[in-house]
Formats: sequence, structure tokens, C-alpha cells
Amino acid sequence: MNNTRLKSSLSNLVEESLNKQVELEDLSSQFYLSCASWCEIQGYQNAAKFLYEHAEEERMHMLKIFKYINAVGGHALAAEIKDIQTSFSSLREIFDQLLEHEIKVTKSINHLVDLCFQEKDWGTFQFLEWFVAEQREEEETARRIIEVFELIGEDHPQGKWLIDQELGKMVEGGGSSAEV
Repeated sequence: MNNTRLKSSLSNLVEESLNKQVELEDLSSQFYLSCASWCEIQGYQNAAKFLYEHAEEERMHMLKIFKYINAVGGHALAAEIKDIQTSFSSLREIFDQLLEHEIKVTKSINHLVDLCFQEKDWGTFQFLEWFVAEQREEEETARRIIEVFELIGEDHPQGKWLIDQELGKMVEGGGSSAEV
């Protein structure tokens, strides 16, 4: 088999940046998975289900970029993910961190879009438009969850239970919008 790389319309810089995004999406999936596990053992079944679904969605985002890189003649690289947080002090801590993480992902996607504009890589620019819209939704969802914490409060005798119930409603009303 020939190991010669086919020509690609991707610049080396765009390809490298897309591979970094693959790593970030994989990290996102692993982080959501870790959060889901913590919630499950703490008895937050709806939160766990919500987070398991989002872990899978983040994995689908990763695969979407991974497959795109290869489809346009690049070389997608599987990342090694280390040092995932596995313990949390509260359910609120998880969702505060998830909002921060989603903002980080949004900034990374925006950087990629800007890079594609500078490199005049219109195909990748167009490909990334889906991720721009997806990140707006991800941040909005994370903010809505934080608002639930603010409205109900964890200090309320049934606060944690009510919050978990609200997360269950989000799972029932939503679903993964990721496509591979």
C-alpha cells in the first residue's frame, strides 16, 4: 500500500488546527462522561442521563471533524486524553465547569472560522458553520441549567431533587443534533 499523502486543499495550519479541535471535542466527550459517572454514583440519575447523552454528542462532533479532515485529503489524528477530573464537590460545580468548557469550545471554533477566512479555505469555513450554530445551542443549554440552579437553589430541602427532575425534562425534550 502506498503511504504517499494525496494532495489536500487544507493548509497545514488549518489541518493542525482541525486536529486540535478533534482533541478538544474528544476531551469534551470524556469530561461529560466523567461528570455522568459522578452523577450516577451520587444518585442524580437524570443528570447522569443528560450527561451521558451529551458525552455521546461531543463524540459525534469529534468524529464529524475527524472524518472531514480525511475526506478532504488531510490526516486526522486520534488524540490521547489524560487527566480528566473524576470527582466533584457538587452538582452545581459540574454545570459551572461545563458552561466554562462550552465557552472554551466556542472560542476555539470561532478561532478556526477566523483562520479559515484568513486562509481563504471556504470549504472548511462552510463546514464549520454547523459547529458555530451548535455551540450557540450548547452554551444556551448550559446557561439554562445554571438558571435552574439559581431559581431552585441547592439549599432548598428538595432543591437537588428538583434540579435533577428538571434535567430529566431536558433529556426528554431534547436529543442529539449531531450528525456524522
